[in-house]
Amino acid sequence: MVNNQRITNIAGRADFSEIRYAQCWEDADILLEGLDIQPGDTCLSIASAGDNTLAMLARSPERVIALDVSQAQLACLQLRVAAYQALEHGELLELMGSIPSKRRTELYRRCRPLLSTNSCWFWDVRGQEIERGIGSTGKFEKYFSLFREKIMPLVHDKKTIKALLEGGSLEERESFYREKWSNYRWQLLFRIFFSRFTMGRFGRDPSFFRYVEGSVADRILMRTRHALTKLDPAENPYFQWILTGSHGQALPFALRAENFEEIRKNLDRLEWRQEAIGDCLRGLENSVDRFNLSDIFEYMSPESSRNLLEDLVKAGRKGGRLAYWNMLAERCRPEEMKDRLLPLKELSERLHGEDKAFFYRAFVVEEIN
Repeated sequence: MVNNQRITNIAGRADFSEIRYAQCWEDADILLEGLDIQPGDTCLSIASAGDNTLAMLARSPERVIALDVSQAQLACLQLRVAAYQALEHGELLELMGSIPSKRRTELYRRCRPLLSTNSCWFWDVRGQEIERGIGSTGKFEKYFSLFREKIMPLVHDKKTIKALLEGGSLEERESFYREKWSNYRWQLLFRIFFSRFTMGRFGRDPSFFRYVEGSVADRILMRTRHALTKLDPAENPYFQWILTGSHGQALPFALRAENFEEIRKNLDRLEWRQEAIGDCLRGLENSVDRFNLSDIFEYMSPESSRNLLEDLVKAGRKGGRLAYWNMLAERCRPEEMKDRLLPLKELSERLHGEDKAFFYRAFVVEEIN
């Protein structure tokens, strides 16, 4: 029996009335490789802003069920779906804010007839946010905007930022980070801005840190160095947005031109529900092949995480896969479930090393026995 109160207790502590994430800050490239979605699969996905749920459609599953407890997050997903239906690829990028535009209100009006009444009500009163690009409307994006506009000018000038984002060879990136980027002001202001206190006040709900131990800022700084040196920032849509406010040429999976038509073609395979995952799992026993769980365990106690993993295994088919991120709280399959859930450690570690969404401490892929 699913204990929904234990599994979804975060919903009682956090405020979900506004957009928390106007984009998915999780790398769909590693998600799709980790899940290895096959044609005919049934998938369950935490909706968030919708990007990674839509990315899953590019692999032609039979069905994708998107869940979120937040009507605001589902409104983000619905507007994206309408945009794929009503707009062309370049227009989608304009509406998102990935590239410059002076006609986002017009683009929204073309999408509006395809929205539900509730989503129309939600978006109609957010005209100014639409004009700035719907990918910038969340609390987390506004937090990064504050970092870009208030903190970064105290650390580096625009020329230095531009040079960082142009990338280069591994040796050039490591040298640039060491000699030009990682100065005293960068390390000091980064630790202040990405502290538990500052993130809890401006970026994420404070309740999301309930199960986090140790220094938040130090962990994120270490991962940031990895992403700016071992990975190429010129190809990183997350860094491009954080430091410039747009994606430019570095687009996340769901927004790339080569994936646009495949996603649009498969939109009829998508359904969404405003529902807690515990409630949804009750009706899905032995029927799901792939689970995109975002970082859902981040907000749960170890006991609640174990309970949810038990219910996910019951809902999944043999050979099915779970994929999820750890940002600050460490969560994975407990030892007592070793006969039912197999960690794919080598795959998980390799993909984590390739993760362009740099702030996560681990990426976990597990297979149902």
